Amino acid sequence: MSPAAEAVTVRVPAKVNVRLAVGAARPDGFHDLANVFLAVSLFDEVTARPAGTLTVTCEGPGADQVPLDRTNLAARAALLLAARHGIEPAVHLHIAKDIPVAGGMAGGSADGAGALLACDALWGLDSSRAELLDICAELGSDVPFSLVGGAALGTGRGERLTPLDTGGTFHWVFALADGGLSTPAVYGEFDRLTAGTDVPAPEASPALLAALRSGDAPALAAVLANDLQPAALSLRPALRATLDAGLAAGALAGIVSGSGPTTAFLVKDGESAVSVAAALEASGTCRTARAASSPAPGATVR
Repeated sequence: MSPAAEAVTVRVPAKVNVRLAVGAARPDGFHDLANVFLAVSLFDEVTARPAGTLTVTCEGPGADQVPLDRTNLAARAALLLAARHGIEPAVHLHIAKDIPVAGGMAGGSADGAGALLACDALWGLDSSRAELLDICAELGSDVPFSLVGGAALGTGRGERLTPLDTGGTFHWVFALADGGLSTPAVYGEFDRLTAGTDVPAPEASPALLAALRSGDAPALAAVLANDLQPAALSLRPALRATLDAGLAAGALAGIVSGSGPTTAFLVKDGESAVSVAAALEASGTCRTARAASSPAPGATVR
């Protein structure tokens, strides 16, 4: 072990799924995925400090929706890491939110990965990347990518990662909806909508991977796809108006981000991102709109 720190802050990114291919439900209730992640430049920060017992606090947009008990992924990360090393999870975790809450952008997963890295540094454990990724996979399907960042293909439940090359910067606008969508509910609706059909095995499109490698935004826009989008639109029909508004404002493409309800718009450059975000906010079809770029780094000690 290294000497313990007084406090450690980790910055961790949101994600967008540029391809989310979903297979049929498995016997364990999960779905096999081919999930192409891009980390984007919206970040939460998780600060770990010594404390008498495990506590969680949160500030920022949507903080009132974040659980502060041991169901919080940040708290669960501290518990798992401490248990592995036979130590008490005596830590205060403070989450500064900027990633939309319950928005399909892996904000909770990001906090889990951030807390894991922060506690590992605070407690001087010097865990290997492999051990941290193993704990991340136990926490949830999106948590390993939150640790790694950049661009990656997630298979299995999304937790088995293969890094992907990107040839440039992609610019995005995220339209944030009022209220959240439950990920289990969206998968349940996917199962309902696909019942009795032959759901193909999930795979990542070669054209999409080529567009990422080349940094070609129009080519990427042509192949963005999310198999959960019909389910999200079924549960939240108003998202169609948001998608239409973004496209009318000049976005190259629009897609529901993950399980939603955030919608993601790929645009040609930073200037376009500003104008599309303004048009979306003026349209009245979303609560607010945020511009960001990708790829972004994974969890990083500040």
